[in-house]
Amino acid sequence: MTNCKKKNNLPSTWIYPVAIMTNKLREIIIPKEEAVFWLDKAGFWCNEGGKFRNKKIIDYFHAAISKDDKGYFVSQVRDDLLEKVYFCYEDTALFVFDILPDENISLVLNTGKQFPLDPNSLYTKEDNLYVLENNEPIKFSERAMLKLSSFIIEKDGLLFLEYNDKMFTIPEKRETK
Repeated sequence: MTNCKKKNNLPSTWIYPVAIMTNKLREIIIPKEEAVFWLDKAGFWCNEGGKFRNKKIIDYFHAAISKDDKGYFVSQVRDDLLEKVYFCYEDTALFVFDILPDENISLVLNTGKQFPLDPNSLYTKEDNLYVLENNEPIKFSERAMLKLSSFIIEKDGLLFLEYNDKMFTIPEKRETK
């Protein structure tokens, strides 16, 4: 996971969040090292008990993802309290969960956000497909990759996206150590 070492070995029920007053809302912030849930490399929410199973909770968590200068977090407002929990993720916090092929291909993220695919922003890494949006890597879920596969062809060991009578190379990004 992305730099998510527990600061101590205390049970999570002993964690004391930071409370801040902002615009009449009290703010409770939990750092990612203290979060009791994370996003795995396939886009599934997990905790020590395994993958989350309740679809409403899963959808709620995905829709609550935001980012600031400290990283990705989920948040909710209840009464006069803003709860903000930074979380760890194994690969990326954003995933393409669906594609909507039409005149242009639109991507639907795990957060619910939609945007048109820029074919030149696609790349592969370790047999996974990604798109770069605002300098953020976004990984395709298996389902979305399967839907997009009807537009992907392999030729001479290279991958191409073929759409609207155009071909776009999908480069492979290699890890640099």
